[in-house]
Amino acid sequence: MRTALLLGTLALGLSACTVTVRPNLGLQGSGSNLIASLRPDRGEGSTYALGEPLRISVTTRAAGYVTLIALQSNGYTSTLVRNIYVPAGTTTFPRAQDGVTFNVAEPRGLQRVRAIFTRVRPTTDLVLRGTYDEGRWNASSSAYLQPYAAADRDVQETYLYIR
Repeated sequence: MRTALLLGTLALGLSACTVTVRPNLGLQGSGSNLIASLRPDRGEGSTYALGEPLRISVTTRAAGYVTLIALQSNGYTSTLVRNIYVPAGTTTFPRAQDGVTFNVAEPRGLQRVRAIFTRVRPTTDLVLRGTYDEGRWNASSSAYLQPYAAADRDVQETYLYIR
């Protein structure tokens, strides 16, 4: 009887909990602290309905170049912006001069966005398109950053949900 009461109380208590899954931010190439903040306009972990516009803000501690890549819940990866020069401070994408909007689309679920920053202009383009698993996505980011000194590069990731 005591065990049943204890399990019932535990189940009731746990049913009120919310579990949040946060993507792995331990990326190779990060840690130089050049990206101070990366977030969707509604905040990290926020929810967007299909078709709603999305803006992503990147705050950097130095001037440099930003590439934004996205990983959808089905593993499809795409490049949102590539090698865009940003001054130190906050830049929100898409910028007015880009002439585009980011509108959320299928598939529903977790959407990850990764910012890759280098102080010097990249000599190659990171173009990701297709289906990637976690390992391949991380390996592509790391390989792209390899030529740059650790003090001149950073990687940060944020996430949102599409309903």
